Amino acid sequence: MSRFLGRLGGAAAAHPWRTIGAWLIALVAFTALSVGFGGTPHDDYNVPGTQSQAGTEFLRAHFPQMSGADARVVVHDGKPLDPAVLESLRGRLERMPSAGIVAPARMSADGDTALIGVQYDIPVTDFEGTTAMDALRAAAEPLRREGLQVEFGGQVAENISAPSGTAEAVGIVAALLILVLGLASVVAAGLPLVVAIAGLGIATAVIALLEKVTDISNTAPTVATMVGLGVGIDYALLLVARHIEGLRRGLSPRAAAAEANATAGASVVVAGLTVLVSLFGLKLATLPVYSSFGYATFAAVVAVMAAALTLVPALCGLAGHRVLPRKVRRSAAVVEKPSLTGRWAAAVGRRPVLAALAALVVLAALAAPMLGMRTWPQDAGSQPTSNTTRQAYDLVSAEFGPGANGPLLLAVDTTKVSDVDGLVARLRTEPGIASVAPPAVNGTAAVIAIEPTTGPQDEATTRLLDHLRADVLPAGVQVTGLVAVFADISERLADRLWTVVAFVVALSLILLTVLFRAPVVALKAAIMNLLSVAAAYGVMTAVFQTDFGARLVGLPHAVPVSSWVPILLFTVLFGLSMDYEVFLLGRVREDWLATGDARGSVVRGLAATGRVISSAAAIMVAVFIGFALDPDVTVKMIGVGMAVAVFIDATLVRLVLVPATMALLGRANWWLPRWLDRLLPHVEVEKPAPAVAPAPASV
Repeated sequence: MSRFLGRLGGAAAAHPWRTIGAWLIALVAFTALSVGFGGTPHDDYNVPGTQSQAGTEFLRAHFPQMSGADARVVVHDGKPLDPAVLESLRGRLERMPSAGIVAPARMSADGDTALIGVQYDIPVTDFEGTTAMDALRAAAEPLRREGLQVEFGGQVAENISAPSGTAEAVGIVAALLILVLGLASVVAAGLPLVVAIAGLGIATAVIALLEKVTDISNTAPTVATMVGLGVGIDYALLLVARHIEGLRRGLSPRAAAAEANATAGASVVVAGLTVLVSLFGLKLATLPVYSSFGYATFAAVVAVMAAALTLVPALCGLAGHRVLPRKVRRSAAVVEKPSLTGRWAAAVGRRPVLAALAALVVLAALAAPMLGMRTWPQDAGSQPTSNTTRQAYDLVSAEFGPGANGPLLLAVDTTKVSDVDGLVARLRTEPGIASVAPPAVNGTAAVIAIEPTTGPQDEATTRLLDHLRADVLPAGVQVTGLVAVFADISERLADRLWTVVAFVVALSLILLTVLFRAPVVALKAAIMNLLSVAAAYGVMTAVFQTDFGARLVGLPHAVPVSSWVPILLFTVLFGLSMDYEVFLLGRVREDWLATGDARGSVVRGLAATGRVISSAAAIMVAVFIGFALDPDVTVKMIGVGMAVAVFIDATLVRLVLVPATMALLGRANWWLPRWLDRLLPHVEVEKPAPAVAPAPASV
């Protein structure tokens, strides 16, 4: 692999314009294909094998007019509303494409608020782009012109997301500043950004094409951009830093590019593979929406990895010695100062037990709030108050009761339940139920709508759902509706989390053992990455489940952790954490094989990679903090969690736990049983490139 990558890097550096031209052609071609044949993102919240899904399928079969998406139109004024105005609005809503049932306006007690429900005959995934939302806005426009407040809720409104671009812009600007400070060269700093943006351009087009053939969640492209931007800059930075090392040793730009690709490029491939392997764990969640996150992020990582391995050597070859800081280019000799990270690693190695214990105590304290984590899928009640879905949610809660935002639907098979009226009467006596609508009957099926006294996110609502299923409802009745679906999603994801964790950790252990031929190092890396993720979970819980922390990130009050976040965060973070492990261990192992000095190789490996890893981690943190500004709560949580985990990984883990534990273990780090040595293939991660000619002395 190293030899092939070295040849690839040398060829790209020797023919930079051909490489750049090929990327431009690919970018234009993929963009044109995505414009002509691309689709639009859609969320698929089907949860196969759950009670709520069974109830949904039953209603689809017996009440097809209720089988599609839903929308809620909330009209509010400071005085009682005119019934004629509401009836006119209802008529326009009925004329919308695919509108099946438009319920009569439900009036609040004081008459100043009306709630109109719209039931479509097609699922939300069948709507193209914003067509459904545009039709709702057009129907309500006459009321808004008269000064009435009109807000929208339901699946149609909540399924529309329009990225503002603010998160990406913040991340890119912050990354550029960090790169300029770290590399001391504007040319060198610009290369990783150009490479990452080029890779993301291809990835964005590929994701749009995927949206045509499968459901891709609305949030998936944003998460893919977040991860792709971070790893793309990191991979390019690692290659540029290694290229600069070669130039400083007197290599020609072409030779330096070949050596960088053969050494650091191999680490990039391995690091990218660990991220991709981790993403496979999302399939084990058994939810279509998670698969879409995996598809989108997979495309982004592959694209930026390909860009790093080809565009970096091409651009470095084109830039020549301009990637070096000006003072280095002007100086005849470069005086290498002792590395701060090298001195730190040596200091930690002298007191490894104390350092390791201190780091573990801090990590345990950060992870402790995780024990109180409560999960619930993102809904309108978690959105910022500026969103129309949140304003509709608040109006409904204030005027009709919190349970009106999350009614439960009972799908009743009347061949098994003969006394439907008796069931309704019993439900009306149950505590926690605010109202029970008269049953709608269609042949051998009936549907009953129940409004709890508490809101969708309230734990009491989940307890009511469990109580109804376990103690009240007879056989032949299934509970569905958005709250029931969300409760089943939370339960399913909580159950599948440990399966995903075991799968990802096992695959990562196998991969690292094969690459470094050191099972102890692989096991230690997996444990440290688990500690980083646990600390991120704890900080995320403390931030979002307290009013003070939630306000710090732009939310009006505390919210549960989104059910989508723990598994997604784990799979992505585990892969990203392994990136830094591979970068560091590749250099440590290279030195160990050359010297046989177990402790010294750790110091020298950390000294060689510390600055690059610290800069890469700072860039990652900046990118993820930028995404923490996103109005979408799920993206915000992922941004906060990733920023915290990467910061912890680059400080406590990489600068304290790694040198401390490797100093304690000594030569045992590289222990390998003979039987395993015979079974494992030989894969060189950081193999030096073939001998290369130095640059002319006059340069």
